Amino acid sequence: MSAYVIFDVEIRDMTRYQEFMKGVKPALDAAGARYLARGGAHRVYEGDWQPRRIVVLEFPSLAAWESFYNGPVYQGLKAVRDECSTARLVAVEGIDS
Repeated sequence: MSAYVIFDVEIRDMTRYQEFMKGVKPALDAAGARYLARGGAHRVYEGDWQPRRIVVLEFPSLAAWESFYNGPVYQGLKAVRDECSTARLVAVEGIDS
């Protein structure tokens, strides 16, 4: 069952964040993930959430996401991401159709 990961990212240093992006794209491909949304226009329709930059990823499964997230490749990239941005993220398991 697919898993969806939703990031709300605030970028403080775009140049450094671009370095993170160059490394994370091939790592996501290797993990079987794909972008569904990445920084496009968004609108809040209910509640008081004020997202900054929204990224939505699809992974083959929740286990695949957790393996990617906790693995050495992403943890190294995450250290770069943490230097130049802050993020909120959540993963949710999809439904079996």
